[in-house]
Amino acid sequence: MKKLNVKAFVAIGMLSSIAYILMLLNFPLPPFPNFLMIDFSDIPALVAALIFGPIAGILVELFKNVLDYFMTGSATGVPVGHIANFVAGLLFILPTYYVYTKMKSKKGMTIGLIIGTSVMAVSMSLLNYFVFLPAYTMFLNMPAMSGPEMRSTAVMFILPFNFIKGILMASVFMLVFAKMSNWINKQRSLNTIA
Repeated sequence: MKKLNVKAFVAIGMLSSIAYILMLLNFPLPPFPNFLMIDFSDIPALVAALIFGPIAGILVELFKNVLDYFMTGSATGVPVGHIANFVAGLLFILPTYYVYTKMKSKKGMTIGLIIGTSVMAVSMSLLNYFVFLPAYTMFLNMPAMSGPEMRSTAVMFILPFNFIKGILMASVFMLVFAKMSNWINKQRSLNTIA
């Protein structure tokens, strides 16, 4: 296992900044509630993971959310949404990374992105039902949602939203990957860490 070197730290800082900017360029999808926003900030984290290993991807996800929390704050006063975004990013990039490392090809990347999208969508539905939606209502001092109401929100909104978000991110990433795959693989062979 190689340690993060100066080049890796600089790249992680740069990719975190890009991820933060992409996070600011979020937008809603009309059929979904306003707290569900599409952004492409997981793409730099995936690039970091592919080049420097999963720790780098995790750090990019962490730094972009910390930056966003300090710059924009949170309606709840605590970073519930930022924690949810961090977890969703990890659930997308880590399965994609691990599948791609086993099948180093465009087909492997496609399968990885499909698995990453599926893991993120299903896991975030469950986590929203059990953790994030109750936390939002508690910190916003709102009346607690009933079980059927939370189940409906998780199944009717959060699950399809995360599938759509994953498909959009995967589509954009595949365009980037098609142009940069040789460079990413070359950088990866020079800089891999665990």
